[in-house]
Amino acid sequence: MSQLTLDTSYPVGQLTPSIILYEPSFEGWLSAVFYVYEHRLQHEPALQLFAQDDYAPSLIAQAVSVHKDEDKAERVLIKLNKLLGRSGMRNVLWGFLSEKNNIGTTLFHVIKYAIDYPNRQIMQDLGNLEVLELVQTVKSVGREKHRMEAFVRFEHTTDDIYFARVKPDFNVLPLIGEHFRQRYQDQHWAIYDLTRGYGIYYDKSNSTRSHPAELQTITDLDDAVLRNPASIHSDDEQRYQKFWQGYFTNVNIKERKNPRLHKQYLPQRYWKYLSEKQVIPNAEHLIKRR
Repeated sequence: MSQLTLDTSYPVGQLTPSIILYEPSFEGWLSAVFYVYEHRLQHEPALQLFAQDDYAPSLIAQAVSVHKDEDKAERVLIKLNKLLGRSGMRNVLWGFLSEKNNIGTTLFHVIKYAIDYPNRQIMQDLGNLEVLELVQTVKSVGREKHRMEAFVRFEHTTDDIYFARVKPDFNVLPLIGEHFRQRYQDQHWAIYDLTRGYGIYYDKSNSTRSHPAELQTITDLDDAVLRNPASIHSDDEQRYQKFWQGYFTNVNIKERKNPRLHKQYLPQRYWKYLSEKQVIPNAEHLIKRR
């Protein structure tokens, strides 16, 4: 056993990396894909792509960190646009926004499939397990996007800004911003993702009649405001919430309550941010006497 140990060498420095770590952004992932093909690693069977903040170091796997390079990312993006088209790139982007732990690897296998077989409609090949996983992930992201567009509740603040807090399962703010930008061009509003620590802000003062303002990204918000948004509610907001809660209480028919169906259409994890679902002290005065 000792002789075997002495005769065996392990060139650790020359090991082929099996894990590529990318900066947690779409451009970072594209840069990692460029690195893989640049170093001819695409045929490595154990190759995996992980976001740097999702990776737990391993004593066995050889990992390499790849820095974001916008020029290389753009070259990959142009290539993928030619191969996948608009709908295929939508699937790739929406899949990336799911932020699943293995999504970087799944997306890589899908685009490798597209590169290896450029004449196939690979997004329709649900017999391929990687494509199937991506399609199912995109459906989940689409459902979350739709629910966010339906269940976001804005609260009017003392600064004349309509503010909403959300906590979506996926990173859907980039997908829902245009929906609200087109519908609320005459207001200042912001939507903040509590899970990811950033939000989008619309400043109506930068808009014109023909062109709504561009969305801005916000990151620095007072923690006290996030924990207790009622502290910045305008007087009108407080009245409107009481009116709305009273309306919701009175249109509810107790004999027709169906909690299971209600939760199916309005999952309970959204209730925390819906004003009509909040318990009001001394709410008896809101109930209409019949």
